[in-house]
Amino acid sequence: MSRDLPPLNALRAFEAAARLQSISRAADELHVTHGAVSRQVRLLEEQLGVALFSKEGRGVKLTDAGQRLRDASGEAFDRLRDVCADLQRRSEDAPFVLGCPGSLLARWFIPRLDRLNRELPELRLQLSASEGELDPRRPGVDATLCFAEPPWPADMRVFELAIERIGPVLSPRYARHDALANAQPAALLEDALLHTVSRPQAWPQWARAQGLMAEQLRLGQGFEHLYYLLEAAVAGLGVAIAPQQLVADELVSGRLVAPWGFVETPARLALWVPARQLDRRAERLAHWLRNELAGR
Repeated sequence: MSRDLPPLNALRAFEAAARLQSISRAADELHVTHGAVSRQVRLLEEQLGVALFSKEGRGVKLTDAGQRLRDASGEAFDRLRDVCADLQRRSEDAPFVLGCPGSLLARWFIPRLDRLNRELPELRLQLSASEGELDPRRPGVDATLCFAEPPWPADMRVFELAIERIGPVLSPRYARHDALANAQPAALLEDALLHTVSRPQAWPQWARAQGLMAEQLRLGQGFEHLYYLLEAAVAGLGVAIAPQQLVADELVSGRLVAPWGFVETPARLALWVPARQLDRRAERLAHWLRNELAGR
């Protein structure tokens, strides 16, 4: 025996029209046009080979066949709604797993984690740190927070949170601090610059924005991760380059200075969520992050 069903959209349009006893009201509920609901109902009638509605004045009336299908489809959709709501409740009871680069986690997220937990206690956030290329589609992760450049893939819901701005930073303890503090950006051509293999494009991007030739830059000590690069800068070992968000606290405290400010890049700090598993917690987290990054 075949287990084929008519198209779900046609059944959904019929169930709404039968329950509301109106094609127009069904269209309003489903956020489609009157004609779209009528076409879906006709498609269903053609497939089943029976009339489901008959004309009654300016409205419609269910036939005997329509009443039978209304009762069955109404019960089925009610059951589906109940099960989906229960699954969503169970999902929201589970921890929300957030993937995040270790540098961003350590330098920006963790200092704000206590406030986030107080303001979004229902989130039950669980953090998963990683360096290198993050895969927002990997199993076991509900969302990923990272810097990346658009365009965004169609299978991801991406909440843009802030424009990435990068710039050179150095410690007042650095031997050339006084010489660089009031100098033009070209003065950095004399330095062996600290850099990280995870962001090889950062120094060239900044140089081009300053009207400098990236080929003239001299790279000195390299680090595998941005976190170590910034620790080296704080220790006074040289000039590093970093996103403004990751050094905001050090700039406020005076542990680092940014003599030339920051320039925009094409990248965005964004929260990535697989479209198939988007839930309300991701939207609440994105709203909180956006406010936090904007300084409330």
